[in-house]
Amino acid sequence: MDSGQSNEQALAAAPSDPAGPADQARINDVTEVPLDIPAHVAAVSTGSCGAVVTFIGQVRDHDPDAAGQVTGLDYSAHPDAGRILAGIADRFRTEFPQVNLAVSHRIGHLDVGDLALVAAAASAHRGVAFDACERLVEAVKAEVPIWKKQYEVDGSHAWVGLA
Repeated sequence: MDSGQSNEQALAAAPSDPAGPADQARINDVTEVPLDIPAHVAAVSTGSCGAVVTFIGQVRDHDPDAAGQVTGLDYSAHPDAGRILAGIADRFRTEFPQVNLAVSHRIGHLDVGDLALVAAAASAHRGVAFDACERLVEAVKAEVPIWKKQYEVDGSHAWVGLA
């Protein structure tokens, strides 16, 4: 929250022109299609939003549980994963009515550097946009039934997130 602004003022600063249903339907999903950062930003950006926060999760070349260098991942999802992700986004839209939100998770084979998760949050003020984006990402990671098979440079692999 910006200094000098009360909680009530921040809550009253709701975006007056949230992203339309067509934009939201295109964004809030679990998909095999490469994720589009500008599309997520466009889906949440409006004239009343002074802050746009993004989170970009990309495949990295290492993992604490890996014995060697990571070369790629295969993401698999439960058939209801898209519905669950959209429900989480809706839940956070209710919790943060002053914030426009968009989030997508990729499935299929991803190489190091590919985008696995993109989230965007826009609001009149940065504090609430940061909070909403962080909490949205944490909920997606904790609640959406997506698992990854992690490949290492020696050809070995391990499943992550099955517990």
